Amino acid sequence: QVQLVESGGGLVQAGGSLRLSCAASGSIVSATSMGWYRQVPGKQRDLVASISRGGNTVYADFAKGRFTISRDIAENTMYLQMNNLKPEDTGVYYCNFKRLFNDYWGQGTQVTVSS
Repeated sequence: QVQLVESGGGLVQAGGSLRLSCAASGSIVSATSMGWYRQVPGKQRDLVASISRGGNTVYADFAKGRFTISRDIAENTMYLQMNNLKPEDTGVYYCNFKRLFNDYWGQGTQVTVSS
């Protein structure tokens, strides 16, 4: 089992920045990949960005140029730096950890961007 704890969400004005953190209970190098997803009420959970074991990153189109995913292997923590936030970025952001056939999720952190 892997426990994931997100933090860093909050209320920010449009154009502002937030940095989300995801602390894992185990070694993140054991993950096949880790990622950030977001969900708004009534919609599916969508990928925001992911980072593979080898460090390759993938971004959703809406995240390119504004969001940066990174990790600190020594701290077993993954980050999502979000800049130039827009009201449509509002949602619950979830941390995901994939290993073999297992998916682990954090409890989510709310991000609200006011116009």
